[in-house]
Amino acid sequence: MIDNIFTVSSLFEEFNQDKNDESYVVLPENKFDIVISAMAGRDVVLIGLFCAQNFEGSGGFTLFYVFERRECKHIVVVQRHLNVPTASSVATLFPSACWFEREISDGFGIAFPDAFDRRPLFLHEKYPDGFHPLRKEVSNQPIETKLVIKPGDEYQFKEMSGEGVYQIPVGPVHAGIIEPGHFRFSVIGETIFNLEIRMFYKHRGIEKLAEGKNPEEAVTIAETISGDESVTNAFAFSSAVEKIAGITVPPRSLYLRSILLEMERIYSHLGDMAGMIVDVAFPRGASHFFILREEMFRQNNNLAGSRFLKGIICPGGLKKDITQESLNHLSNYLDTFLPRLESAVTACSISSVIDRLETTGVIQKELIPLLNITGPAARAAGATIDTRYDHPYAIYPDTGAGFVTSDKGDVMARFNVKAQEIRNSVQLIQNLIKQMPAGGVITPFQIKDGYALSLVEAARGQSMHWVYIKDGLIDRYKVRTASFCNWQAIEHAVMGNIVPDFPLINKSLNLSYAGTDL
Repeated sequence: MIDNIFTVSSLFEEFNQDKNDESYVVLPENKFDIVISAMAGRDVVLIGLFCAQNFEGSGGFTLFYVFERRECKHIVVVQRHLNVPTASSVATLFPSACWFEREISDGFGIAFPDAFDRRPLFLHEKYPDGFHPLRKEVSNQPIETKLVIKPGDEYQFKEMSGEGVYQIPVGPVHAGIIEPGHFRFSVIGETIFNLEIRMFYKHRGIEKLAEGKNPEEAVTIAETISGDESVTNAFAFSSAVEKIAGITVPPRSLYLRSILLEMERIYSHLGDMAGMIVDVAFPRGASHFFILREEMFRQNNNLAGSRFLKGIICPGGLKKDITQESLNHLSNYLDTFLPRLESAVTACSISSVIDRLETTGVIQKELIPLLNITGPAARAAGATIDTRYDHPYAIYPDTGAGFVTSDKGDVMARFNVKAQEIRNSVQLIQNLIKQMPAGGVITPFQIKDGYALSLVEAARGQSMHWVYIKDGLIDRYKVRTASFCNWQAIEHAVMGNIVPDFPLINKSLNLSYAGTDL
């Protein structure tokens, strides 16, 4: 027993399960450290940590620690109410908490005095002092940023020194049409022995923008979190609202939503595979994947009227039905797609490509729970985790599909895992089209107050959405995409590799800047 309250197992199996596989446990401050320490090292992963102000009229700030236990379908959310804006850090027990705590410090002004990293995360040097944009008293009006940054106020990167050590700063502005991100390499010769990344150069205030909106308005905000995760984020937000309202969407909508989610996975993986091949200087081989990706975009447009599948998913189901003619057209196309995919993979199976991909950018399996690495990056390193089956939603409980894994953890493994996931997605879509039920695609409902968590497996990994509705409007909307955690994996994956391999390692993970910088 943990201080005569409950066991760690009871947290995940029987304690206070009143939120559709979510267990909310309110811990008093004098019990918090005891319980959290007992959870560490017991196959428990911290997958989210966020703050809400004036939650349920309590006043002050409430921290929510979201825990997952491998092979358990229940999620435990530990609530910690703060009487003062100060809290002890859990980052030494759960390293994934480091960025979460820094994010909370920036957004709400909560101090974690014993944290091993107390630097700002998304509040860069130009923001005014004392500015914490997620507090209720802060409006959405423009702010005056600092015109001059004093040397002492500059962001302090970790210093690496020694004979032959030099720094290579890359970014935040890059040569391609991509978003900003800074990479600070410490190298001896060309070998990397440290990398520090810095993101959040274009913080958009997505979570703040959602406040005061009704769910129908907020779903369009969810779609803008990351352009190539429009379906995932609209679905996750809508699922949380549906949990709060206590409704079930029509069976046809469940099938169609699942098809759209898998279409998004396919075109995302195709882009990743093409990018990897481009970065080993084999554009001819990459062209096959780019062509297939473009064709998938056209199929998306035929299905939903949007190449990125925007504007179709909403709370309650879908905004419009997808005709059987469009589904048959997709099915016929997919019949020809798979042989061409195999041809594209075979064209890249040459020694010069394999030599660059194998043993490059290895992610160690033991880092996966510590940093909450998810998606193909985790499965390619031997982890049998996939939110579609760990915490089933839509029609995934009935698909019978399994995990695609590898134990190598390198770029080659990520390439192969994504190729196999595309094959599985195509087969799943074909089966869903054949089994498609008739009927409507929307369940009318009344908006209810409450809160709920939703987990979805995006192409990059697990995304987490938490919605709190008060007086019919969004009071707090928290999003944590897979990229937010997976970005930290790249600092480890590059160790011992040479600088020219960094673009390849980066592309194999294909992490979203926008999906991180909300």
